[in-house]
Amino acid sequence: MRHWLLKTEPSTFGVDDLEAAPRRTTRWDGVRNYQARNFIRDQMRKGDEAFLYHSSCAVPGIVAIVRLASDPYPDPSAFERRDPHYDPGATRQAPRWFTMDVWLQRRLERVITLDQLRARARDRLSGMLILRAGNRLSVTPVAAAHWRFILSLE
Repeated sequence: MRHWLLKTEPSTFGVDDLEAAPRRTTRWDGVRNYQARNFIRDQMRKGDEAFLYHSSCAVPGIVAIVRLASDPYPDPSAFERRDPHYDPGATRQAPRWFTMDVWLQRRLERVITLDQLRARARDRLSGMLILRAGNRLSVTPVAAAHWRFILSLE
């Protein structure tokens, strides 16, 4: 099993929305960055766990743990002309974008804030992608040691 961090803006879609979804499961669509797409398409698998991270909000941080409820598959939003994530260059025969279903495993007891993560960046979280300056990826891998340490902060 691999571990991931999925970044979302709670004003668009957050943990409350996921919790309200049928069976606390939804499609994680709309990823339009090639590096994030490659993580989804090439490395993510059903059963992997991920931190759900709220960004672009008053207190950015990790708010929940989700589990991948499916293997990756072509993102249908890329083919739907009325969808904001429509990509006229994507085809069903040669899909450009991928998605997966995620299931809310549990909310964290408290938010583990970006400031708390940054405070540990030099010692226990060195190399974690979310802490690199300029990182804007919505999907990033999390090393097993980082995963365990972050859970200990809860």
